[in-house]
Amino acid sequence: MLDDADRSLMLALTRYLEHANELAGRETRTELTPIGLRVRDHLGVDPQTVPVVTEEIADHRLVDADIALEELSGGDPDALVGIAGDDGRFHSSMSEFIAHAASRWSIGPVSYAARASGPDTTRRVVSFGLWLLTFDGTPLAVLQRAAKPEYGRSRATLEVLCADQDRATAFLGRLRTLMIERSVLRGQVLSFTRSEYGSDAGATFLRRPDVGAGDVVLPDGLLDEVVAHVVGIGEQRDALLAAGQHLKRGVLLYGPPGTGKTLTIRHLLTRTPAVTAVLLTGSSIAAIGAAAEIARTFQPSIVVLEDIDLVAMERSASPQPLLFEVLDALDGLDGDADVAFVMTTNRVSVLERALADRPGRVDLAVEVPLPALPERTRLFRRYAGSLPFSDQAIDDAAERAEDTTGSFAKELMRRSVLGAAMRGAEPADEDLAAALESLLTARSSLTRKLLGTRDGDEDQGVDVEDDESDDGGVWTAYAPLSDTMFTTD
Repeated sequence: MLDDADRSLMLALTRYLEHANELAGRETRTELTPIGLRVRDHLGVDPQTVPVVTEEIADHRLVDADIALEELSGGDPDALVGIAGDDGRFHSSMSEFIAHAASRWSIGPVSYAARASGPDTTRRVVSFGLWLLTFDGTPLAVLQRAAKPEYGRSRATLEVLCADQDRATAFLGRLRTLMIERSVLRGQVLSFTRSEYGSDAGATFLRRPDVGAGDVVLPDGLLDEVVAHVVGIGEQRDALLAAGQHLKRGVLLYGPPGTGKTLTIRHLLTRTPAVTAVLLTGSSIAAIGAAAEIARTFQPSIVVLEDIDLVAMERSASPQPLLFEVLDALDGLDGDADVAFVMTTNRVSVLERALADRPGRVDLAVEVPLPALPERTRLFRRYAGSLPFSDQAIDDAAERAEDTTGSFAKELMRRSVLGAAMRGAEPADEDLAAALESLLTARSSLTRKLLGTRDGDEDQGVDVEDDESDDGGVWTAYAPLSDTMFTTD
């Protein structure tokens, strides 16, 4: 047992250790910088004792965050301050701005940057600045930073300091809500690009096209079918939801190049002026995850995936992970999401097996064929415009130019005008006939192919491929696309 002397000694030792720890804490605590002093005065507590909550956002959402924070500031001009210092700011943490032994960050001018807020508009946003706000009576400090890919920051960040963590959580929830309600992305046509540093540069704005139904030359009823599925479902959302039907839909437009698939999409975008649209093609299809997030957040929306066969034909990995990511994006939305996925392909057989193995991702497949004689005649008349060619000359040219597309018709009219100009006369039927004869010669075969012409024995955009299935059978793709895409032997 311990006697009184032992107890006294132990109590003295305990008090000594507590005192030593207190002195060590004082020595290791760094002196506050001028920024830290300003934050301390605003929060009413030592900011070194407050945890930092970091919210990362895509840089294309920085405008939305800027708008939301400005609204939360209540328009107070003193709510925003800058941080003066060298380029080390871009590497430093919020904690270092508050207290740093080797560098005394001070109050300085706010850093701004121009960001697109539409296809023809920009907004000056805070690229580096400190907001001193009050939310529901609780003071907060928010450091707003734009992405700096050259410094390794691929995303914008908001770093929040608040002594009450529940209030910090509520503040971020309100901020996210405002970013959606006030977003400049809603109802816009967007695409995705890569930055010069190899990272995702985020969404960019495109002008909404203006393509009327009369500009799209397709077989009778085809355009109406596509419009009814993509646009009509959205227009009847209330009736469909009341009947327990889903809104999410997938459309596949397939057929040879130059037959009007892209023009059909441009018409769909024209028909939906208030709908958010994301266009992905080529390497930008890798941004399908971000595109699906935008589509989900800003409904009603359309996601366009052009030339999706190029993703499926990528042989660098097998199975192709990007194609599966696209299919996962199709599958990842709730059925009541008012989102339309519209895909185009020149080689439908490349996709058939993947789509058939995941039924329901695409609920409408439409073949966009080479224009038949009635459509060719309409195309020739459209591109002839006000040129003084007789109806008979145009009809004869359309009949001879079998298996050609609108690109061929457009080039034919240009050559007709050029031929007339070279002989110093107005375009006439003889110029149209001469231009057509030149394009139909054997030496122009490659030119015809490049203009979308297909000879009768050439691939029409639908292949037949044999591949060993998992169970050892042979899968054979058939065209046109139908409910029974494959047979197994």
